[in-house]
This record gives sequence, C-alpha cells and structure tokens, in this order.
Amino acid sequence: MKNLLFLLSILISSSAFSQFFKKSEPFAHTYSIVARDSVTGEMGVAVQSHWFSVGSLVSYGKAGVGVVATQSFINPSYGPKGLTLMAEGLSPQQALNALLQNDEGEMYRQVAFLNADGEVATHTGSSCIEAAGHRQGKNFSVQANMMLNNTVWDAMADAFETTNGNLSTRILASMKAAQVEKGDIRGMQSAAILIVSGTATGNSWEDTLIDLRIEDHKNPIEELERLVKVHTAYNFMNNGDLAMEDGDSKKAESLYLEAQNMFPDNLEMKYWYAINLLNNKEYKKAHKILQTIFIQDRNWQLLTERLVKSELLSISKLELEKVMKL
Repeated sequence: MKNLLFLLSILISSSAFSQFFKKSEPFAHTYSIVARDSVTGEMGVAVQSHWFSVGSLVSYGKAGVGVVATQSFINPSYGPKGLTLMAEGLSPQQALNALLQNDEGEMYRQVAFLNADGEVATHTGSSCIEAAGHRQGKNFSVQANMMLNNTVWDAMADAFETTNGNLSTRILASMKAAQVEKGDIRGMQSAAILIVSGTATGNSWEDTLIDLRIEDHKNPIEELERLVKVHTAYNFMNNGDLAMEDGDSKKAESLYLEAQNMFPDNLEMKYWYAINLLNNKEYKKAHKILQTIFIQDRNWQLLTERLVKSELLSISKLELEKVMKL
C-alpha cells in the first residue's frame, strides 16, 4: 500500500502532469471505443478523427493491464500513467479520478479507461465541444466529442453489443455505426485500432495482437477494415509457417488456404502454399500454382532457387530443374 501511495504521489505531482488546458496542447476531437472480449480476454481501443495520425495521440494499451483512449484537448500522459496506475492495482475509476483531480484542464478532457477485468471508467468534460457524450456497457465504453449529431455514441454502443464475432469485428462495427450517424462534424481523416492480449507474456511482439493506423485517408474506417482483413490473412500465413516447422503439413495447408480464400489474387499467399506442396512432394499440384505465379512475375521463380540454398525448400536437383522451367 505504501508503494502504491508513493507511486500516486509521483504521478499526480510531477511537472509532466501538472499541465493546464492551453491552446498549445494537442487536440483530437473524435470518437473512440475501449472494449474487451469476455471469451478471450483481449482488449482493444479504436479511434477515428478529422485529424492527422490520431492513433499516435489517442490510443494506448498494455497486455494484462488495460487500454486507454484520451481525446478532445488531449493530455497524453493519461495513457501511460493510467496504465501504470491500473497495473499497480487501481480500478479504472480510481486511476481516472486520481489523474482528473490534479488536472486543471479536466473540463476539456474526454478519457476512457478499461482494465483486464472489463471494468470501465469514462469522463466527458463539461467544456468538450458539442455534440459530446459517452455510454458504458459490459466490457466497453464508447465516447465522442464534436460530433455532427448526439446520436453517435448510442449507435456505437448498440452496434458493439449486437454484433457477433471477434473483438476487432465488433469494434469495427461500432466505428462504422458512428459514421452512419455522420460522425465527426468535420468529416474523416485518420483512424487506428490497437488490440492487446488479456494476459501478458512480457514479449511485446506477442502481447500486441493488432496495431494498425491510417494516418491520412478519405475513408479511414473503410481502409482500417481492409487492413484488419489483411492482418488476419497474414496471421493464417504465419500460423501455417509454424505448422510447417512442427511438421504438420496438413494443418499448414489448411491455414494457407484460409489466407488465400480471403485474398485469392495475392501472389505471395499462393506462392508459399505452393512451396509447402513442394516440400510435401505434391509436385503436380505445386507446379500448376507456381506456373500461374511465374507468368505474372518471374522474380518468384528466382526466389524459389534461393529457398533451396537456404534449406527452406527441400527438393532434388531434378525437381528444381523442372520448377525453373515452368
């Protein structure tokens, strides 16, 4: 308890946090969601704004701890300091209260905290630009300010609660619902989604499941949705590679095909599936696929020869000659 009190005193009294509202502070008038998947424990935060690179300002997350969205006239320290306080055992509401009570610009802030237990805390300051508001639900909070209409946050909440699927699917449904209600009064520009594991391994490359940003785009939500789909497909590819390493070629083939089904015109996804077939001595099937790839781009044929040298492709010299003549 003494350690926690000491940490609190440092966080709320430091000169880095003792900032008032001033026009020089970054601002991102926007809508966002913090949410948790009750089955997997994954936690996510997503945001959209008519402001360049909104994801670099608003969204924060740490596996096993929680996620934060800090927006309107932003105090960026709410992100890392909120995560630190929640990691030390404070509830989202306790952590948020501790920071708000020492922020003389709190009336301009809009902030949402969510922890690994699905508890949420949200603050919409009294001086946030209309239309501004938030709505909390089980394992989520949605919040928005400077919207064209005051229907945005309710539409976001309804979409998240009624959409089936994994966390990214439900979060994107919430974001799209905001745009149906016309979203930001200024329009669209950038968006981001960050999803972290419910439990931490200590390896950031494993604990961060999705971290995608659209910095400047005429339809950032649509583009973000496309990139999430690409991310999912490449996860199938990566898991296929792992299955190959484990010697489970059937599982690998199934995973590679999942990726191809999502992006049937992607040459790389077809290529590595064909390489898997070669390694499993399914030559005729592999040749047919590789031939269509080589016609479009001969560099893939050059790469195939290099894979043999790197021992990632195990075929005889005779078989390699056949492949190089396709």
